Amino acid sequence: MGLADIARPLTDAGRAGLAALLAAPRDAVIALDFDGTLAPIVADPSRARAAAGATAALRALAPRVGAVAVVTGRPAALAVEYGGLAGIDGVVVLGHYGAERWEDGELTAPPPHPGVAAVRAELPAALKALGAPDGTWVEDKGRSVAVHTRRTAAPEAAFELLRAPMERLADAHGLVVEPGRLVLELRPPGVDKGAALTGLLRERSARSVLFAGDDLGDVPAFAAVEELRAGGLAGLLVCSGAVGDAPVRELADRADLVVPGPAGVVELLGALGEELSRPAAGR
Repeated sequence: MGLADIARPLTDAGRAGLAALLAAPRDAVIALDFDGTLAPIVADPSRARAAAGATAALRALAPRVGAVAVVTGRPAALAVEYGGLAGIDGVVVLGHYGAERWEDGELTAPPPHPGVAAVRAELPAALKALGAPDGTWVEDKGRSVAVHTRRTAAPEAAFELLRAPMERLADAHGLVVEPGRLVLELRPPGVDKGAALTGLLRERSARSVLFAGDDLGDVPAFAAVEELRAGGLAGLLVCSGAVGDAPVRELADRADLVVPGPAGVVELLGALGEELSRPAAGR
């Protein structure tokens, strides 16, 4: 299938965003979440890997656009490893919601927030006191700590049981809670995917952007693109996942285009790469 069969934005803004990207790809940024967008969601985050064809699609697309960015809550180095991104020229990884940056093989980041170490130390006792059900587990991301409920007998109920107490614990140490798909991430304030994406777009003097995401953590990036579109930037917002999937519904309702999960994202990226490889004015 060609791009016209895959990319059919439902909104005027989305159609304008796609048209601007195709007309001047060197002025465009393709920005993507990792888990649930480039990589399928798995029970064990350490086993997540880019979907089949994703790395090849990015390798073909990167030389034809202004930049390809992966904007993720993961540590940047893990996204590079799990996504097979090392060696792809033109790819930038903004990890920990933008607190880390990987580019041209180099990782830059500020010192960790002291509240993360405090929360890390207190979490085991806090979860025990709350009666966190069997299967609840903690993922240490270095610059943040995530509490997962996916492996419990009743994941949604466990998520709701822990949400308010985790927010209080985070607040006590100057952190915030970022809810996701059956995960509560305690992380420093002032960094989110919207701020990270906005900074990159301004740095690159982008005139258009495609952003694809799947989860609540991607809402700030959607909001940032919507705000920038009001100021003249062309943007295409893509939701990765089924409309009926509850964590995705907020994005699906705001998206210009919904694709069927990471496989659909890969198909879209591949079609974009093929379209941009054809001779045309300005490419």
